[in-house]
Amino acid sequence: MATKKMTTDLFKEKIFNYEKNQEWQFKGDRPALIDFYADWCNPCKMIAPILEELSEKYDGQIDIYKINTENEQELSAVFRIRSIPSLLFIPKEGVPKLQAGAMHKQALEETIEKELINV
Repeated sequence: MATKKMTTDLFKEKIFNYEKNQEWQFKGDRPALIDFYADWCNPCKMIAPILEELSEKYDGQIDIYKINTENEQELSAVFRIRSIPSLLFIPKEGVPKLQAGAMHKQALEETIEKELINV
């Protein structure tokens, strides 16, 4: 499995429809990690292959999506994305956690295990 591109409409359909619900209600079947990025961002380019690798490692356990902040400005505004990359960790139950800035592979794996897998 590779990371999947996500649009605002797809987000509303598969993750959470913020136009219909005030309170967080995750629609997904399994936990998710969303990478808010831009094509020109060097730190985003650095973590992209790590996220691809982790999408293979955690295939069937979590879904990893990528959202281009320049194409999906509405969604970026909803989550108040001020710096990129920003990673949104979405557990199956509970509220998501936003982490601004690039993370090393080990830190990413630890956070995935702690926040998404072993909840």
